[in-house]
Amino acid sequence: MTHWLHQLPRYWRQSNAVTLALWPLEILYRITLLLRQFLFELGFLKQHRVNATVVVVGNVVAGGGGKTPLTMALVNRLVLQGFEVGVISRGYGRHTVGLQIVTEHSRVGDVGDEPLLIFQKCHVPVVVGANRVDAANHLLKNFPDIKILVCDDGLQHRALQRDIEICVMDAVGIGNGHLLPAGPLREPWPRNTDLLLHTDTRSMAEGFESTRQLALEAMSSQGKNVPISDLLNQPVEVVSGIAKPQNFLAMLREQQFKIQAVTALPDHDNFENFRPQHPECILLCTEKDAAKLWTRFPLALAIPLIFEPENAFWLEFDLLFKARHRYH
Repeated sequence: MTHWLHQLPRYWRQSNAVTLALWPLEILYRITLLLRQFLFELGFLKQHRVNATVVVVGNVVAGGGGKTPLTMALVNRLVLQGFEVGVISRGYGRHTVGLQIVTEHSRVGDVGDEPLLIFQKCHVPVVVGANRVDAANHLLKNFPDIKILVCDDGLQHRALQRDIEICVMDAVGIGNGHLLPAGPLREPWPRNTDLLLHTDTRSMAEGFESTRQLALEAMSSQGKNVPISDLLNQPVEVVSGIAKPQNFLAMLREQQFKIQAVTALPDHDNFENFRPQHPECILLCTEKDAAKLWTRFPLALAIPLIFEPENAFWLEFDLLFKARHRYH
């Protein structure tokens, strides 16, 4: 059953027999969404305003779409402008429950791979929790100087009132246009959103573009930087546990890495069952996977990705933020 569910995205690019077979479940899902929206509008489900300006990053399709890279880019920009910023996230894939503050001693299993990466790269307070309102209040209670919260993957969490909504889309776009499970959509599209950013090949006319490329240096578990140019003449093996492994692999091939073997594991995989096919080769992974992989393979190298929205996106974001930031 689980294997079959993992195969569903193959059928989401266009309408087909599987779409038709799953249409009754899509209708049930749509009714659930409408009922939830109705309850919010009537006030039976409450929206909560927290004591901070809230920027929500999310997408309307299942799977990764570039939310975390954009979250980090937003945090870094706001910090450079002199603001105190915090991040809240679900912490997908963690083994703990409740609210967790990410620290330098946190493990992936405690807080999730993406929140840990955000903390390590951005050096700002990060709190994980399934309930975004509770996570926001917990962060603000423990870090009272924070007046700006960026919510990583929170577009559908309507209980948390937000000041700015940013939707990201990758090359798949809205796929066949159907709701789950007949299609990739978490909610109907189009929907109102403040900004739309394409984190891969543009899939529709509207929205802003961005670029993603490999960094010039890989990182070791000891914190040493290794120039990519030093690796190009050596055989390497690639492993990943991300939503779109083909994108990472394409960038490596574009740089003409000598790839001997590739293992693409499910998003957020813990690598416990991974065994290298060529132990003699240099093992490469993404920056997101590094913390998990290094516990078993400390000699592996992680290659960061440099993500940058186009300048027009930043100009529009700055205008929105200036108009809606409520705490100075």
